[in-house]
Amino acid sequence: MKVRIAVVCGGTSREREVSLRSGKNVYDALIKVGYEVAMVVYNGDPTRLLKELESFDLAFILLHGTFGEDGGIQFLLESFDIPYTCSDPYTSAVCFDKLITYRLVKDLVDIPEYTHLESMDQLDKVKIPEFPVVVKPRREGSSIGVKICRTPADLRDHVESVLDTYGSAIIQKYIEGQEITVSILEIDGVPTVLPILELRPRREFYDYIAKYTPGMTEFVLPAEIPDDATRMVKETALRIYRYLGCRDMARVDGIYSDGIFYFLEVNTIPGMTELSDLPASAKAMGMSFEDVVSCVVRSALRRKEVRKWKSSMELP
Repeated sequence: MKVRIAVVCGGTSREREVSLRSGKNVYDALIKVGYEVAMVVYNGDPTRLLKELESFDLAFILLHGTFGEDGGIQFLLESFDIPYTCSDPYTSAVCFDKLITYRLVKDLVDIPEYTHLESMDQLDKVKIPEFPVVVKPRREGSSIGVKICRTPADLRDHVESVLDTYGSAIIQKYIEGQEITVSILEIDGVPTVLPILELRPRREFYDYIAKYTPGMTEFVLPAEIPDDATRMVKETALRIYRYLGCRDMARVDGIYSDGIFYFLEVNTIPGMTELSDLPASAKAMGMSFEDVVSCVVRSALRRKEVRKWKSSMELP
């Protein structure tokens, strides 16, 4: 009997359209591989979502942003014993929160100097890194709400905007260097670091437009950094992946500058669009999109079987 997989995408976050594109690509790939597949588009009703998922063997989660990468859907599926792909609720919640992530990995990797605000009153009381600085939401994805600020007036305006929208903001020192992303994929149970991707956006940085608009970013694979730096970055990214408890696939983003890898964030549900980073890195290693999707499914199904075996071994 064929394994039945539900590709869960859509959602109510600002990344809905990206999620739908990722979902369609993964749906098509799973059909080609031979699975029985259905697209399940989440529109904000968790009760309906659970009803739609109850007949499937696995949920392939491609919800980005809130209720996708923040642990929301993972907690829900855990509560109803529905198997799913990628990281568990706790890891998802931690990695979606940049402040918590920074505090946890500070001994593993260099992090650009930063401060955290929850009100405008704090702006004049905290130490601000030297300009230029990057202002970003504490919890958000796809570089939404991120801006490089070069003057105090610009800083104040954007911090106020981020606080109004998200309730908290991070002000971080801007690091001039090569934007790189390190994708990790579990292949036959082994977390494997794919070739490092260097991003050369045709905008000020790798923002939402540069990420999802054809021709706006040049991909350099492998990244043009020294061999010893490549080994160091890969080892560091894998250490972070394991330390935070990521599963199936994830992406570690950062800046390489003057021999140092500066960590920026972990993405526990990487995009799977035609312009996304992880599939591009996998392709550079000789893997097709279908290969990537199959690895994620096999990893999640293996976890399901282990869980079933452990349950059968429990004493009555």
